[in-house]
Amino acid sequence: MLSFRAGVLVLALLVCLAGCQHAPRPDYTETPGVVQKRAELQAKLLELLPENQRAAAKVEATWLADTAYRGAAAIARYNDPLFVNWLNNRTVNTRHHWRHRGLCWHYQHDMYRELRRRPLNYFRLGCCARDIGTGSEHHVVYLTGKHVRWPRVIMLDAWWSNGRLRIDYECDPDEWTDDGEGARRLGRIYPEGHRKPLEHWAMVRRGTRYNDYVYSHTPEARDTPQYVHMQEQMKKGLEERKGKAVDY
Repeated sequence: MLSFRAGVLVLALLVCLAGCQHAPRPDYTETPGVVQKRAELQAKLLELLPENQRAAAKVEATWLADTAYRGAAAIARYNDPLFVNWLNNRTVNTRHHWRHRGLCWHYQHDMYRELRRRPLNYFRLGCCARDIGTGSEHHVVYLTGKHVRWPRVIMLDAWWSNGRLRIDYECDPDEWTDDGEGARRLGRIYPEGHRKPLEHWAMVRRGTRYNDYVYSHTPEARDTPQYVHMQEQMKKGLEERKGKAVDY
């Protein structure tokens, strides 16, 4: 017969397993509920602009909304999460490094990559963070109008629900900080209109410590196991997508 402590542990494990969220299926972003959410995001993006720009910006807003949802789902499918978000973090940060990727800032970098695939005339992409240096530190991307200032932004979080995009239409500046330097660094890796594939990572882990990362374009990255793995995954992904119009 199980002891009380063992019973509690089993119950906690069952609750965790019941709450596991695998990545969305490929048809997830085309379901009626998500199509409606994409339209809502498009409308909210247009509300950031002056009235006289909205008609001209509609195509761009539609592309951003569609790419945000489709990109978030595709990123999660590639990362292949096993558990709820915080448990996935443990599989990445553990000493044994069971998983290559899955942290919130991995998703942030990847979302930045996907949303930089075309030049933006009316909108601007940025990065923000909260609780920096604490156990609850969190990173996401945001979208706003080209000439709109922080904190009037729309925050996009692909990590929170394993690829099921979470959107915050209001930003609390007491909680969140605009990470302009982070966006500038990512912008150099992913210029507007870039063609880097889904499997490209902005940073790779260099050593055995969980926080020992370097930018993937630097000399320090070249001989790391993660860099080699990334190159293999990019080659495999490009072969699989030959002849297809989009990466998803």
